[in-house]
Amino acid sequence: MDRVNAVARRLPTWVVYVAGTLPFLWLVWLVVSGDIGADPVRLVERKLGLTGLQFLLASLAITPLRRIGLNLIRFRRALGLLAFFYIALHLTAWVWLDMGLRWSEVVADLWKRPYIILGMVGLVAMLPLAATSTNAAIRAMGPLAWGRLHRLAYIALIAGVLHLLILVKIWTGRELAYAAIAVVLLGLRLLPRRAKPKPVRAAA
Repeated sequence: MDRVNAVARRLPTWVVYVAGTLPFLWLVWLVVSGDIGADPVRLVERKLGLTGLQFLLASLAITPLRRIGLNLIRFRRALGLLAFFYIALHLTAWVWLDMGLRWSEVVADLWKRPYIILGMVGLVAMLPLAATSTNAAIRAMGPLAWGRLHRLAYIALIAGVLHLLILVKIWTGRELAYAAIAVVLLGLRLLPRRAKPKPVRAAA
């Protein structure tokens, strides 16, 4: 753990942002090259959504990992913003590429497919998190209020996993793995934190 933590301390956060854009660039390359399969719109939507969920899971795993000695806290903001980036692109791909900006059909689809509403709930929950991800926002709100607000990430996680499970209908090992990781992260969130031992004062 100490060696990993030492490497993490030396690693600039911009490296995470750059590495996080690679799945998007690879997807763009597949589209441009035409090597994306028979249903490119559906594949683009799925890839963007899954990548966003993966980054969201990674960002929420930072705190539990810290409890066991792996300190990656300085990368949590980058992972969260990358999750928002991909999930926002996932919605954009559905509205623009799939629905063709036909807003009446978008509204009709919301009522026919409840998993879309769940996806919308997840994205809306992430909006204030992305908006308050700066140091200035943390100072303005105060760490306590900021921490409470960022519990919305767990609502986004629940909505995102349910969105995926209802969407695919037939669950494979991948979907079950995402659901299991989400349940573990939520369970760890509910566990009470250990109280820090009070310092023993020497007798006068």
